[in-house]
Amino acid sequence: MAVRTVREVMSAPVVSVGTATPYKEIIDRLAEHGISSVPVLDPAGVVVGIVSEADLLHKLALSGEEPQRHLFERKRRAVARAKAGGDQAEDLMTSPVITVAPGASVVAAARIMEDERLKRLPVVDADGLLVGIVSRRDLLRTYRRSDEAIRHDVVHDIIAGMLFVQPPEIDAAVDDGVVTLLGGTGRRSSAQIAERLVRGVPGVVDVVNALTFEYDDTPHLDKRYEFNAEVGGPDRPRDGTLGIE
Repeated sequence: MAVRTVREVMSAPVVSVGTATPYKEIIDRLAEHGISSVPVLDPAGVVVGIVSEADLLHKLALSGEEPQRHLFERKRRAVARAKAGGDQAEDLMTSPVITVAPGASVVAAARIMEDERLKRLPVVDADGLLVGIVSRRDLLRTYRRSDEAIRHDVVHDIIAGMLFVQPPEIDAAVDDGVVTLLGGTGRRSSAQIAERLVRGVPGVVDVVNALTFEYDDTPHLDKRYEFNAEVGGPDRPRDGTLGIE
């Protein structure tokens, strides 16, 4: 099973600006290409920041206010005031900028976007050079895979390739990206492992685990974990030996 990477879904080439790009030209670029932000590159092509519509809006929102920083002013307000007085990309941009590598998984990129509340993420190589940009919409393309393609990956890569069984012993039905696992396993833990593996298949929206099992081994797994934790306590070596010389 091939995990989808940022390289597969990113947009390239990328609309960008230089550090000296004027305010009005940045607005023109955004309007011309129908985008909400642009990466800012230094003369060597390295990504040093990003300018968004929110950064540009400070000039309008704070127009008429004094440019000097007020005493006890919050940092966020002070940054907004500074950007309101900026005329070039280097004065307006948010920096340092959060980026992602082209080889990163789409799951990793989605987590960064969610954690940092970002709409777009510049994609850079090992030297920091811009190679693409990935948006929320790009990542959501993963869920546009057909049910047939998803089922093929589940049956071929997971059921046969990792669990080493064949339908009908374990089978899968897919409807609008929701995978229902059918059949049975010897142990409950195996059914749980199967579900976790299937959830990692690109395009899977959810998993309904209808697998039956002959033996519930999960309580024994919990006891084994507790026993090992006790053996490795403060009075015992952590390598599992009894400390006998």
